[in-house]
Formats: sequence, C-alpha cells, structure tokens
Amino acid sequence: MAVHELTLTLPAQYRVADVLAFHARDAEERAEQVSEDSVRKAVLLNGVPVLFALRFRQDEVACRIEAAGGALAQAALRNILALRIDPAPFADAVRDDAVFGPLVRRLPGLRIVQSATVFEALTWAIIGQQINLPFAISLRRTFIEQAGRQHSSGLWCYPEAGDVARLDIAALTSRKFSRAKAETLVRVARLVADGDLLLRPDDDPEHAGAALLAIKGIGPWTINYTLLRGYGYTDCSLHGDVAVRSAIGRLTGAAAKPDIAQAQAWLEAYRPHRTMAAAYLWASLNQPASQAG
Repeated sequence: MAVHELTLTLPAQYRVADVLAFHARDAEERAEQVSEDSVRKAVLLNGVPVLFALRFRQDEVACRIEAAGGALAQAALRNILALRIDPAPFADAVRDDAVFGPLVRRLPGLRIVQSATVFEALTWAIIGQQINLPFAISLRRTFIEQAGRQHSSGLWCYPEAGDVARLDIAALTSRKFSRAKAETLVRVARLVADGDLLLRPDDDPEHAGAALLAIKGIGPWTINYTLLRGYGYTDCSLHGDVAVRSAIGRLTGAAAKPDIAQAQAWLEAYRPHRTMAAAYLWASLNQPASQAG
C-alpha cells in the first residue's frame, strides 16, 4: 500500500470545528470518522480505495493518504479541507452590507466544505433533495454500504459511478429510497460510467449545469448544490433551498420566508458571491435570533 504524507499550512481564521462538524454528520461513521482534532475519510478514486487521515495542529494540518496504489489525490484533499473557495472576496464585498456585514464579523473565515469528488456531490444532492437531514444521512449510509467498498482500515469508501451503475433499483427501494430517487441515482451513474456524462472538476460550471439539467430527475436545486459541493463554484444561487429562504426571512425581518422567486431576486444583489452568501445564511440559522442579523 502506498502512503503519502504532507503538512499544509492552514489559512488565517480557518475554522477547524466547522470542518470537523461537516464530516461528523453520520454518527455511525461509515465513510468518515471524526475525533476532537482529526478526520478520517475513505473514498474510491479511479477504482482505488483511498483513506485520508487528517490531524489538525494549531495553524496546520498533517495529512496521511493511504491508497492501494494510485496518485496523490490533491484535489480531493483540498475539497475535504474546505480550501477550494476563498471566503475573503465575499467578506470584502459585504463589509458594509446591513445583512451580511455583521454576520461576517461574528463568523470570520466561514468556509464551505466540498465533497471529495463531483460524483459524491451529485449523488449526495440527489439523496438529500426534499427530505430532512437525518433521513438523508441514513439513506447515504445505505447507499455507501450497497455500492461502496471497504478500505483496509475498515471504513467504507464512498462509491464511484461504475459501482452505482451496477445496482438494482430494488436494492435501493427496499431500503427506504423512493423509486424516483433510486432511478435518478442509477440513471446518472450509468451515464457517467458509459462516458455520456463527464464530471470533471475543472469544467466550466455553466456548461456542467446545462449538461445536468438535461437529465431526467435533475432540477435547479440539485444542480446548484452539485456546483457548490462538487465544483467549488463561487456563484451558486440556492434560492430553492428551504433553509436559505428561511434565513433570508429571519435576517430581513419578514413576516414569512420569501418564495423561490423572491429569494432568487434578493440573492441577485450578491453576485458573483452567492455561494458564500448561502454559507452565511445557513450558519445564521444556528445563531440566536438576537445575533442573527
């Protein structure tokens, strides 16, 4: 087994706790294992089971990548560490903004953790669409167990398209997946496995979004979430996200959350930084109402 080790200096105001919390969402720790200062995550990269073992120390992170062959997965590592999107341009743009200025001052350095691969981002978006987070995490766990493979460490690797393409729809519907969700997951995986859908992380986001929109079962919310988590696109409009809309209503003092069209219009003012706007809107929901705005 090949082992690669490196140490990265973390950016100023890097929020280790946020990264740990993101990777700790599955309490049963199928594909990720988190402690007070470390993350272990397993994923398949080009058919190779890869384990990322990360330990945070003050202003740096020690990284150990264990793989049964294969190259150092630098892109996946940056995603896992939330280093794809620089939060500084948004912070500068909203310094005097009535809504986001106070939020950024209270939560400096907020970042968005990306999925290790675009395929992971896309399938997680499909799994999580229109259901609550605990249920989505339980479905994700089932998905990993059915299509993934175990690393020698014991953690399950998040699957790749070829593994998902071989799944029987009934294998998912028998485990609480809706038929529509199961069919979309397998449909997308087969398109990727056959080379009819290319999920290259360096593709133009608008081109990637158009390709995804042409697929049955894929809508605007799923596309924007995939661009955010998979491509690190800085201008995703999450106007269709219920939590984003709730946060806009809360921060602006509206009597009710805006509808989708109203949220889209409100977010237009924050181009080309709407991804970080969504990050702060999500984070605001975890703050007391007196401090949210």
